[in-house]
Amino acid sequence: MKYVIILGDGMADEPIKELNNQTPLQYANKPTMDALAKLGEIGRVHTIPKGMAPGSDTANLAVLGYDPSLYYTGRSPLEAVSMGVELLDSDITFRCNLVTLSDEGEYKDKVILDHSADEISTEEARELIKAVNEHFRSKAIEFHPGISYRHLMVWHEGPDDFDLTPPHDILGKSIKDYLPKGSQSGTILNMMKESYDFLSVHPINIQRVKKGLRPANSIWIWGEGRRPRLPLFEEKYGLKGSVISAVDLIKGIGICAGLKSVDVEGATGNIHTNFEGKAMAAINELKNGQDFVYVHVEAPDECGHRNELENKVKSIELLDEKVVKVIVEELNLLGEDYSIMILPDHPTPLRLRTHTDDPVPYLIYRKNKEVLNLEQKYDEIFATSSKNCFPIGHELIEYFFKK
Repeated sequence: MKYVIILGDGMADEPIKELNNQTPLQYANKPTMDALAKLGEIGRVHTIPKGMAPGSDTANLAVLGYDPSLYYTGRSPLEAVSMGVELLDSDITFRCNLVTLSDEGEYKDKVILDHSADEISTEEARELIKAVNEHFRSKAIEFHPGISYRHLMVWHEGPDDFDLTPPHDILGKSIKDYLPKGSQSGTILNMMKESYDFLSVHPINIQRVKKGLRPANSIWIWGEGRRPRLPLFEEKYGLKGSVISAVDLIKGIGICAGLKSVDVEGATGNIHTNFEGKAMAAINELKNGQDFVYVHVEAPDECGHRNELENKVKSIELLDEKVVKVIVEELNLLGEDYSIMILPDHPTPLRLRTHTDDPVPYLIYRKNKEVLNLEQKYDEIFATSSKNCFPIGHELIEYFFKK
């Protein structure tokens, strides 16, 4: 038996007037998902434990079967693992975004315009993070470049009593009420302020503005945590597996769980990604002896954060056509029994431009156990009407594996 989870990050949403009061998942043309829904099971799952922030970190841990309330130690240390950064138990890590702030007034009066600086290219971002590291590096603090706008700060023997806000939670808002808090928050705030002074005039940002792109004119530090320790996935479930993602967070979760992380050329973490490459990488992993593959697609979430209605619908359609369809066709050619689960990790409503902790719709299709229901489609509305509901998110994968 082969198992595949296809996760459309942030795919769930709310009914939208411009889509005839349908959600993007309802409105999108997704014939393969809907065909699987007619032969499978639809339901809802609460991926975010009560009282925890609705992030891709906690949600993906839950989808992979790890109780976030037990195993979550912060977002950035998971990303550090993916980046190959060695951590000591005494290290505190932080996510460092390259963001776009408005240019009026003092730093505290600025508005956060874009958490991703127009999804800045990795090549441009590396030069900017290099400048940041040269400016701030000390025996205690260092910066490491990641992918696009997502980077890492490590504070050796640093404090961990911070109150830091994810930048995608405050898009379009003044930052003055969301600046760092904590016993040594002044260190972080000063770095953010100083970064604006030299990044605003950096040659890369000058060129970006000339091209009509938003400048990455400040760092934004958040997502602190310590080195995680997860039980091995194979020991928990008896399955050898791989994870396929363009996002360091997901790769890091997989690596911590003992899953093989597979890089795909052209995988970007946005809508301009190599969808088919991810699908074929999944099939190759299964052909080469893996029992389980976790395929993560970031595009719907990024479109939600950027309030790109048309692109969010398009990202779901591309996921259906170039990932789900390809994987199903190739699995059928293999001639083995298989099970597929499709779901988001959390909603990212276009209206809010950030995550919520509402339950998300799941679809499970089992090749050897088809149950015909011609009325059924895969979307939030059908899921809500279903009797199938998992209030504890990390228990869904055991049901999927029938353990």
